[in-house]
Amino acid sequence: MKNKTAIIIGIIIAVILLVPIPLHLKDGGTVEYKSLIYKISKVHKLELDSESGYKEGITIEILGFEIYNNVK
Repeated sequence: MKNKTAIIIGIIIAVILLVPIPLHLKDGGTVEYKSLIYKISKVHKLELDSESGYKEGITIEILGFEIYNNVK
C-alpha cells in the first residue's frame, strides 16, 4: 500500500514539474513555454535595427541556466 502511494505522489510531482504553460508575449509574437524546471522560448521579436525587421530563434533554459540560444 505504501509503495502505490509513493508512486502516485511521484507521478503528481513529475507532472507539476514538467508540464509547461504557454505564455504569449506582446513583443511581436514570442511564445514562452514555462514549467518549474525549464523554459523554452520561440522568439519572434520586432527589431527595427535588423534587416528583416524582427529577431527569430529559440532559447532553452534549464534550472535558470541558458543551454541553447540561436536568436539572430
